[in-house]
Amino acid sequence: MKLRYILVIVAVLFLICNPVWAKMASVKGDNVNMRKGPGTNNSIVWAYDRGFPLKVITEKKQWVEVIDFEGDSGWIYRSLLSNAPHVIVKVNKGSRNKVNIRSQPGKKGKIIGQASYGVVFSRLEEKNGWLKVEHESGLKGWLKKSLVWGGE
Repeated sequence: MKLRYILVIVAVLFLICNPVWAKMASVKGDNVNMRKGPGTNNSIVWAYDRGFPLKVITEKKQWVEVIDFEGDSGWIYRSLLSNAPHVIVKVNKGSRNKVNIRSQPGKKGKIIGQASYGVVFSRLEEKNGWLKVEHESGLKGWLKKSLVWGGE
């Protein structure tokens, strides 16, 4: 009986603590600043544009500590972030190689476009290890999930 109560308490604490470290967010606007600490008096580390995906580490009042796909971390004001799912191409850094965007999930899908390292997409759907994505240009297609970051 005691074990049952302990398990209930642990489950409630887990829910209350809200493991935000696994949560993803994306940038709402253009030229949004990431700062060294939670407050405008802290120096700017990076500036991100609309849709850039970030992993939430922790939250402190109206500020959110985040980390990007290259491992850079800092703080962004909460209202400048969205829950809209986005991904970013994580492969081929420093290379001219591009990833293929296909008409359907799988390598048999026709190549309808390509993307370089660091290109951001809206995430629309997932199917068998592939993500249906949309670029701000309007291009919609499928990318292999392993080629992008933020598709967790």
